[in-house]
Amino acid sequence: MNISYPAAMARRCCGQRAKPFPPAFPSTCPSATRARRVPGLLLATFLACLPAASQALSFSEAVALAQGQSPALSAQQLQIAAAASVQVSAGALPDPKLSVGVENLPVSGMDRWSLTRDFMTMQRIALMQDVPNAAKREAQRQTAQARTERERALLVIQRLQLQLDLSLAWIAAQSADQRKSLLDELLAENQRLQESLPARIAAGSAQATDLLMARQEALGLKDRQDELARDRLKARSALRRWLGARADEPLADPPPTLRIPLEQLRANLDRHAELALYPAMRQMAQAEMSEAQAENRGDWGWEVAYSRRGRQWGDMVSVQLSFDLPWQKERRQQPQIRAKQLEAQRVEAEQEDVARRHLQELDDAAAELSTLERQIERLVSTGISLSRERASLALTNYQTAKGDLSNVLGARAQVLESRLRLIDLTAQRDVLIARLNSLTAP
Repeated sequence: MNISYPAAMARRCCGQRAKPFPPAFPSTCPSATRARRVPGLLLATFLACLPAASQALSFSEAVALAQGQSPALSAQQLQIAAAASVQVSAGALPDPKLSVGVENLPVSGMDRWSLTRDFMTMQRIALMQDVPNAAKREAQRQTAQARTERERALLVIQRLQLQLDLSLAWIAAQSADQRKSLLDELLAENQRLQESLPARIAAGSAQATDLLMARQEALGLKDRQDELARDRLKARSALRRWLGARADEPLADPPPTLRIPLEQLRANLDRHAELALYPAMRQMAQAEMSEAQAENRGDWGWEVAYSRRGRQWGDMVSVQLSFDLPWQKERRQQPQIRAKQLEAQRVEAEQEDVARRHLQELDDAAAELSTLERQIERLVSTGISLSRERASLALTNYQTAKGDLSNVLGARAQVLESRLRLIDLTAQRDVLIARLNSLTAP
């Protein structure tokens, strides 16, 4: 994997002269000293120009990277651009129409198919323009503006969702790495135990079954290690969706802590990203209802025509106006207006339902977060230390022939479960905090 380094790092590596290493043994001969310093200088310069170790990936850098290469965000930004482009033309007059034709062309008699001999025959060209009423055009402009605002609100929601998905993958990957370190440590202890048992068995201070029990413990740990390897691959695969090749780099820090207290999240419920979408939706529903109501007024149009006749006859100009005549409104306009009113009411009811759901989720999150914090605190302050003391006592008893190895392995398994539970509880707390952070934009 190719890793790029900042320019400052490259200048620091190769842009400055490295100091020579001091000689291993002092010499009184100046030529010998210079001879030793030349290879040391070359080696120091070579080592200084080598690439530095891979920097761990920070969470903020990962978020910026994921947002910069997310196809979903790019698609939503294009949707915003499209809505903004439509907004420019909203409320404009429709294109005019050009009409060209022949009127009163004879098809029989002496003057048939002649364009000039009959005084009623005219070659006609006309320009026509339909003019929707002002209320309808204003409603169209409001609808286009509300649609653009809705797309912008959806972009905020998608960014928060991306950050949440990245946080969940990040937490899973870090938890898997922590479990791996823990299992590696326990496997190393088991290996040391197996290596010491043959001598103890030969000396009579241990039984042959102890070695079998240690090997059985190693098999169980390796099974869990295989399951963990699977989980680590899945977690890195989830990260790779957002980060590409950089998902395989070390992860520097945990996800952010709770940005906004729960009390403030409850007080500023309207600032939640999902609820911030509804003002634009209500505005759009209201504008569409206004556009439907404007249909009651009807539209109008104008037409200017120039008619050319034969030379012996004079040319003519015609001007006419046309008006829509809305009638039977109870069958045409009123059902449309009623439908838009019901749509506006639906948006308000849906907003209220989402607000109530958010309040319930905040109450549930507060209870869950408080429980997790207390459980973590007990494990850190008491639980793990007690299990370690029990394992230490079991080992001491075994070494002094006052206990058997099964007690040692059982106590050590309890230490393992306590430390794994701490990792699980911490991951659950971080997931809950990540979900709460995804409710509002930073």
